[in-house]
Parts: sequence; structure tokens; C-alpha cells
Amino acid sequence: MALRINTNVTAINVQRNLTITNRNLSKSLERLSTGHRINKAADDAAGFAVANTFKAKIASLRVAYQNATESNSMLQVADGAFHEIENILVRMKELATQAAGDQITNAERVLLNTEFVELQNELDRIAQTSKYNGVTLVYSTDSKIITFTFQIGAENAPSDQLTVQLDVVSSADLKVNAINIADLPSAQKAMTSIDTALKSINTYMAKVGAYQNRLQHTMDNLNIMIENYSASESAIRDADMAFEVTQFTKNQILQQSGMAMLAQANAAPQQILQLLS
Repeated sequence: MALRINTNVTAINVQRNLTITNRNLSKSLERLSTGHRINKAADDAAGFAVANTFKAKIASLRVAYQNATESNSMLQVADGAFHEIENILVRMKELATQAAGDQITNAERVLLNTEFVELQNELDRIAQTSKYNGVTLVYSTDSKIITFTFQIGAENAPSDQLTVQLDVVSSADLKVNAINIADLPSAQKAMTSIDTALKSINTYMAKVGAYQNRLQHTMDNLNIMIENYSASESAIRDADMAFEVTQFTKNQILQQSGMAMLAQANAAPQQILQLLS
């Protein structure tokens, strides 16, 4: 082999390999310190894009879960209003039943009617003040139905939205606003009207309960989707720490041996001095 001074090919070769080793060592340190196999697009361009897609999907699903939770809370407020109105109607039915027989006088019926009227007013007050985040839920003077749309998925699609229709309630809507129990015929007529109102409010409560059960299933499914998408993102983005420690150790040894060999390669041309002595 020719002996040269100006160009130490062996040292250049060792330096090139040492540069590669240093780069790999730096990459191992980055992965071990972040816990991620992919820290930038250059690490894995396709994987980086897919992992970021999963990341965005997971973030959107988490918000959808929060939306579903808040929607369920909203329905609970409406359900609470319906339940209390149902209690009021039950009490009104008790009063009407008491006033519908000849065992009491009209004077006593007038006294019963005082509470009856106050219950009608309280029914309307509850309907008007039952709100969630400032939104009136079960009262309207313009419509018999109030419609709400809940975003419960990650896409702008009908399948990721839930439309809820809440029935409007008031003494007028339930047709108990014009009744009284001040006399026997009125009390008997009131009993029929209240029975009809009770059937209606029970139907409304059943609808709200069905929506709540549906939202609960939605939240359970969203949790499963978040878990699965998180697992998929992790499989692409996260580092296998055991493997990375192995690579780091290997690169450390290669770096140390490379430095030693570079020193040896740089010292080799000194052998030429022996020819000059």
C-alpha cells in the first residue's frame, strides 16, 4: 500500500463513519429524552403525517365527549323541570279530586282553588326559568317544540350530530291554565284535564330519558374511539424505549471506538518518518 502524507484516506474514512455514528447517537438521545420515535417530519415523513392525523382526531373526539357530557347535563335540567311540573300536576289532581265531591262546600272549594291557582302560576314559572347556560329549554311562545343540535363526533356530518326536540310546557300548553276547582262541575272537569296533562308530561319525560340513554352510549363509544386512536398514534409516534437504549449503547461504543481509530489513522503517516531517518 502506498504511503502518503497529504491525503490520509484512512482517516477520512474513519471520520466519515464517526460522523454517521455521532448523528445516530444524537438521534438516540433525542428519542430517549422525548419518548418519541418521530420528533420531526424527517424522522418518518409518512408516519409523521399519519400520527398527526390521529392526534387531531383524538383532540376532536375529546371535545366531542365533553360536548356530549354537557348535552347530557342540559337534558338533566330539562328532565328536572318536567319532573317538578309532574309533581305539581299530581298535587293539582289531588286538590281537584278533593273538590269533586259533595263532602265539602263551595266555600271550602274556594280555599282549595287558592292553592290550585298558585300551582298553575308556579308551573309557568318553572317552565320559564328552566335554563342551561342562559338558554331556555322547555318554554316558548312561538313553538310547541324546541330543537337543539349537539356535536357529538369529530366530523361535520349528520352521523356525528344529535338533534334533540324538547316539548314546550306551560299551563297553556298542557291545557290546565283555564281550569279551576271553585265549584263542583269545574272540579270534575279539571280532573279530566289534569289526567291528560299528566299523560303528556310523562311522555315528554320518557323522550328526555331516551335522549339521555343515547348520549350515555355515545360517551361510552367516544371513550373507546379515543382509546383506540391513542393506541394507533402511540404505535407510530412513540419510541420503543428498550430498543432505543440498545441503539444508544451500541452507538456509544461505536463512537468511542471510532475516536480511537481516528487517532490511530491520524498517527499512521508518522511511519513515513522512519524512512527519512
